[in-house]
Amino acid sequence: MLPKRLTRPADLMLLAFLLSILSACDVNKAPRQDEQVKAAWSEVLNQYQRRADLIPNLVQTVKGYAHQEQQVLTAVTEARAKATQMQIPPDILSNPQAFHQFEQNQAALGGALSRLLVVSERYPTLKSDENFLALQSQLEGTENRIGVARRDYIIAVQNYNTTLRTIPDRWIAAWLYPDLKVRETFTISQQAQEVPQVKF
Repeated sequence: MLPKRLTRPADLMLLAFLLSILSACDVNKAPRQDEQVKAAWSEVLNQYQRRADLIPNLVQTVKGYAHQEQQVLTAVTEARAKATQMQIPPDILSNPQAFHQFEQNQAALGGALSRLLVVSERYPTLKSDENFLALQSQLEGTENRIGVARRDYIIAVQNYNTTLRTIPDRWIAAWLYPDLKVRETFTISQQAQEVPQVKF
């Protein structure tokens, strides 16, 4: 039974209007998108781990053919160690410093791997080694998966951050889920943004 003051037709219409507005708002949108961000981030981590797992075998294979490339092999090994030994804090997705440190470590590892693959071009016998070819193919596939996982993460973060920054979702999230924070996303390095110089 409704309270007496809500029995007037105008009050009932106001109550019906407020309930319809509340039901039209997706009050679970922010936490649902937060879970999508977390799932996308897990996939990014999975793919980076897959790449890290391939590197020791790749380095050993190259080492067997290219002993004099010790500097490149050491750089790859050190970059892998730095990337895999980083302690990832629980709040990494909302911690700009930790997120960008993670991103820099992974970019350094990617750069070191690129140099290793360039070095392999100098050794025809290495390029024809079945083990090397299989590892190179797996690495290329993993790099593609990393790109897809990063893209999916960026899209999930964009949707989530938009929800937390636009009205009325911003108000609903602040009222019902005050612990939700804007998430960090990947950036393109300054070096990658530069236009390549073509010289003839």
